[in-house]
This record gives sequence, C-alpha cells and structure tokens, in this order.
Amino acid sequence: MSSRSAPPEASRRLLNQLDERLQALIATLHPDERKRPGYAKLAEDIRTTTGGSISGTYLWELATGKKRNVTLQQLGVLAEYFGVPPEYFLNDEVAKRVSDQLALAAALRDTRIRNIALRAEGLSPASLDALLAMVNAARQVQNLTDTHDRDRRSGANA
Repeated sequence: MSSRSAPPEASRRLLNQLDERLQALIATLHPDERKRPGYAKLAEDIRTTTGGSISGTYLWELATGKKRNVTLQQLGVLAEYFGVPPEYFLNDEVAKRVSDQLALAAALRDTRIRNIALRAEGLSPASLDALLAMVNAARQVQNLTDTHDRDRRSGANA
C-alpha cells in the first residue's frame, strides 16, 4: 500500500519548481552573472559553510532540472546555506513569501533605494502615497512591470 501524501501531479509540480527556486536563490546571492561562481565553487562554499555534503555536479543537476531526487537532508543543507526555510522548496505559499522578502533584500542593496526608503520614514501617509504614485508613474514611463509593487495594502493605487 502506497502512503503518498500528495497526488503525483502535485509532487511533479513541486519537483519541477525545485530548479527554478534553486536558480532564484543563486541569482539572489550572486546577482552579477559575470561574477557568479560555478557550481563546483558554490558546492565547496556550501560544504564549508554548512558542513553538509553536496557535489558541484549534483548541484548543477538540481539547478538545471536534470535531477530531481533530492533528499530532505540535502534540502536542509541548501536551505541553511541560502538562509531560507526548507519549506521554501516544497510549499508555494512559503516560496512566495520568501521570494518577496528576497526581492526586497536585493532591492535594498542599491544605496539609492535604501536612501529613499530611509528618508521616507516619518512622512505622513499622504506623503508616502504621493511618493508611491511618483514611483509608479516613473515605472510606467520606463515600461517596467509591477513585480516590485507587491504591497498594495497601503491603499495607494496610483
């Protein structure tokens, strides 16, 4: 008797997303593709940092979708290294929440963005809404998508 907890389609979908999620973590940690370490160097760094065992070839196979037979222990090592919960690899809701947090952290690497955010502290809600409207207008002028404008709870829909 099989004791599968998820239908085969759901398991396949999660495994199909493993490579995308792993690639996203690597790109977040190393945003400049020209300076991004190879999989062998990355695996060595993972081993050094976490004490976990993973080879460069296996890491490449996971990141490219060539292999999908990952153990929970290996997911734990990857999660520890990238600073995400292990559920990031298995749960769409957790992955979305973590991806949003990673996008914010990546944006805050830019000194200008960080300065704008820090200078906006203490402004009135009306002033914050006006700033958000200006940013949204600038994004429209530059034909940028709303991917970074995920938090519309403030009520500013400019």
